[in-house]
Amino acid sequence: MAQKILIVEDDGNIAELLHLYLEKEGFETQIADNGGKGVELFRSFGPDLVLLDIMLPVMDGWSVLKKIRSESKTPVIMLTAKGETDDRVTGLEQGADDYIVKPFETKEVLARIRAVLRRTSGEGENSEEKKLSFDKLVINLDAYELTVDGKKIDTPPKELELLYHLASAPNRVFTRNQLLDEVWGFDYFGDSRTVDVHIKRLREKLEGVSEAWSLKTVWGVGYKFEVTGT
Repeated sequence: MAQKILIVEDDGNIAELLHLYLEKEGFETQIADNGGKGVELFRSFGPDLVLLDIMLPVMDGWSVLKKIRSESKTPVIMLTAKGETDDRVTGLEQGADDYIVKPFETKEVLARIRAVLRRTSGEGENSEEKKLSFDKLVINLDAYELTVDGKKIDTPPKELELLYHLASAPNRVFTRNQLLDEVWGFDYFGDSRTVDVHIKRLREKLEGVSEAWSLKTVWGVGYKFEVTGT
């Protein structure tokens, strides 16, 4: 059964190009030319992934992303002409899975789509339970749930994936570039602020919960999930 991609893009030429290329690659696609229609189609079409422009009529991409994230963890790749770091960070903070700046090559978009779908579906990984438990902390990547001191904490997918990745190798130091490559699945052109923002938000949820573990900054290198006891 073909995987479904929703294209939310008001530039007819770009939308049609993506539609034709992705259909040729075996995906089923639908196009929304404004944000309001994008939300409607998201609910009726049930896509496996959304390509979402930021500058849209009726409802902008940030608002569409917020609506999607309020009811689903479906992966979203942002498409935009804006390449500034702040826009990237904003998108990733709000739950986007990837970010592509126009103009782009269709092959690049396809590669990003496949990488995100692989990551979110767990394709190519073994069927072992993806759940880590520490003192007052449970990271369940199967259910995309974070439990802190017995309470489920609402956590964006990318934050949870980052925490799981760090906690899977306790006390190992990861550079920002390693984390960008291994968690986001692509080279983020040295924009380490992406990792920093996610770590900061995770710390807000985890600070002071247990003395047995912590998210540590290794100055000049990167980050680690430090385990000091049980």
